Amino acid sequence: MNGFTRTETRFSLCGLNCALCSMHLGGHCPGCGGGAGNQSCAIAKCSLKHGSVQFCWECPEYPCPRYEGFDDGDSFVPHRNRQQDIAQARDLGLEAYLAQLEEKRAILDELLTHYNDGRRKILFNMAVHLLPLEDLRSVMAALGSRSELDEQPIKERALAAIELLQQAADRRGVSLKLSKKPKKG
Repeated sequence: MNGFTRTETRFSLCGLNCALCSMHLGGHCPGCGGGAGNQSCAIAKCSLKHGSVQFCWECPEYPCPRYEGFDDGDSFVPHRNRQQDIAQARDLGLEAYLAQLEEKRAILDELLTHYNDGRRKILFNMAVHLLPLEDLRSVMAALGSRSELDEQPIKERALAAIELLQQAADRRGVSLKLSKKPKKG
């Protein structure tokens, strides 16, 4: 979109954690306002109308009706925590929040490198997006303490990681399944 640019591409204008998105990590998406790619975003147009705010929370009209029902379904990048993530980034400060995203990204990389049997990318991505950092640290510490996993086939390592992530999700009441957006009548 002409005129819409941003310097921070790890956290989107509307609160998506681009730093954790496999499309962004794989180089298939430049992130919000980061260059070529899908930039026909209604929220980007709204930003331009409101003085080119870099994050929706900077707009005096936030939260606005654009957010109503916005997160009823998940795309590949889960939307469920978007408004919580915006609040956390605003409260912690952007740099502290981005440092947490980078730690989560390292955890996602570890899960994908050592525990993905070729069928767990979406689940690991959802878990890292939706679970708090302290839960992810605990899961990774538990996996790291199980030296017997080093000798196990990848499928067994994947199942161990899934079990620990699911237990953490259950304790928080978090679903690690994609929610389909309701179809319009």
